[in-house]
Amino acid sequence: MRALVTGGGGFLGGAVVDALLARGDEVTSVARGDYPSLRARGVATIRGDLADPAVARAAVEDVDVVFHVAARAGISGSTALFRRSNVEATRTLLDECRAAGIDRFVFTSTPSVVHGGDDIRGGDESLPYATHFDSPYPETKAEAERLVLAADSPSLATVALRPHLVWGPGDTQLVPRILERARSRRLRLVGDGSAVIDTTYVDDAAQAHLDAADRLAPGAPCAGRPYFITSGDPRPVRELVNGIVTAGGLEPISATVPLPVAVAAGAVVETVWRGLERVVSVGDPPMTRFLARQLATDHWFDISAAKRDLGYAPQVPLDEGFVRLAGALRAGEH
Repeated sequence: MRALVTGGGGFLGGAVVDALLARGDEVTSVARGDYPSLRARGVATIRGDLADPAVARAAVEDVDVVFHVAARAGISGSTALFRRSNVEATRTLLDECRAAGIDRFVFTSTPSVVHGGDDIRGGDESLPYATHFDSPYPETKAEAERLVLAADSPSLATVALRPHLVWGPGDTQLVPRILERARSRRLRLVGDGSAVIDTTYVDDAAQAHLDAADRLAPGAPCAGRPYFITSGDPRPVRELVNGIVTAGGLEPISATVPLPVAVAAGAVVETVWRGLERVVSVGDPPMTRFLARQLATDHWFDISAAKRDLGYAPQVPLDEGFVRLAGALRAGEH
């Protein structure tokens, strides 16, 4: 098939591109940046802002299915920036898909749309959207997901995937941040590190997108629905963090900080960062209220619906992922 992958130069988007190419599909990628490595592998590339209708129109030309992976992620930046990248770009892309007669739209969402700060243990798709968000990222992703699911129709089938904490070789977010802070001895576990969470190895997350596209059609069981995607292997945060630290050749960490202290510190840091962002680019803050609560509460999910409706079958459990990550880090892959 001819597929459009938005954000094809990113971590998860790149893995979706790789999976599509491996089975012989034609791929177009659209992103803000320039990625010569994609063109070298035969991927048609378009550079631009998807909130611009002209860019979105060019991107969907002559494709059969859209994988909308691109998003503004992270925990810093103004709400307006998140809204343009995550909500307006999604709205524009949906409009152009309808105009072009495309009938399949796979959206990359996040479990954060249902996480309001409380424990989630074995949550399924019946969970409601959170009513309060500590960060513009989950807030705008929830709004975008609603747009996507509401757009499902007899002419355009849509589905939203919620992969949880995608990681693996090539990760540009979770893995490098954990390793950098461990090296500088600034890494702490929030609470006692016993909160149970699940994650998604990047290859499994990418395969879930292909599974969804292959099952998606107007009126299909998965049309108009969201699905949690994980590796089906929930563990305590301590195991996840120290598995990554050990894969990087570093000593496991045991230092902790109480949740109330982390939340209070996150509130202060957010205020300082907002002031700094007005005058200089400072990247993501080291702690926020959203991040503190994510690290100190149980949040793991039931993936039975994805297995049933998408044929999803995770292949890489956590321990195998650590082995693969260690090998990639030793080989100098980032």
